Amino acid sequence: MVGDRAAAPLAPVTATLRAAFGTDVLPGLATGLVVSDETGWAPATELVDGSRLPELLALTRQRWGASSHAAAALAWKSYTYWLLLPVVLGWASARRVPLLHPADVLVRFEENRPLLALGMRRSTEIAVLPSDPLALSCLSEVRVVPGEAELLAVLRASVFDAHLTPMLDSLHQQVRLGARTLLGSVASGVAHAVLRAADALPGESVETIGALLDTLGVADLVELVPGPTGELTVQRKTCCLAFTLPQPKVCAGCCIRTP
Repeated sequence: MVGDRAAAPLAPVTATLRAAFGTDVLPGLATGLVVSDETGWAPATELVDGSRLPELLALTRQRWGASSHAAAALAWKSYTYWLLLPVVLGWASARRVPLLHPADVLVRFEENRPLLALGMRRSTEIAVLPSDPLALSCLSEVRVVPGEAELLAVLRASVFDAHLTPMLDSLHQQVRLGARTLLGSVASGVAHAVLRAADALPGESVETIGALLDTLGVADLVELVPGPTGELTVQRKTCCLAFTLPQPKVCAGCCIRTP
């Protein structure tokens, strides 16, 4: 008999999000993660192939009065954070990984805050280990992989190699901005996601963050350092350019130092 967790493949992810943020309604994600009515949503392929990137960058410039470079950096930061959040927490909480290929991700631009929202199609595959009850469910969207290494490999292949890397290439056709700057936001987003949900996750945050950053090849772009009261904080080695906005912002952990 397949357990309740198998009946709701994304339940561990949504439960961890709820524990981390205190709500099921998050500004950058579809409620419940899955989009039931796709009206008003577009497939992420339209961003990855560059066709709707100008629209997103124009919205970002208008929203914050940003330069072209800052708009690209901030749009990428927002997009990658919300995209990676369910993947990171799915792996960290239950070794259930939504495989977010561009065609399975839906995007909606927002007139008000936040900049955009992301959701998944019902057909989105979820990778699991053989020990997961979901492996016995016979659901068509479940992919069983033999071990931890393979699970991390399909995580990278779907969300990074097939999604973010080509999107980064398309972004470079719109604005000249270093890949290191942009990938720093990926590393920071992963680390912040794990630390935000640390109390709801098994294992040690440092090891969880390290495994994910190593998998994505961005471990050299952030450091975990003690905060004022000894808690772990994220220190970036690159900047998202928010300090260049008309109303400058220096994010916590930014490589830009203020007096």
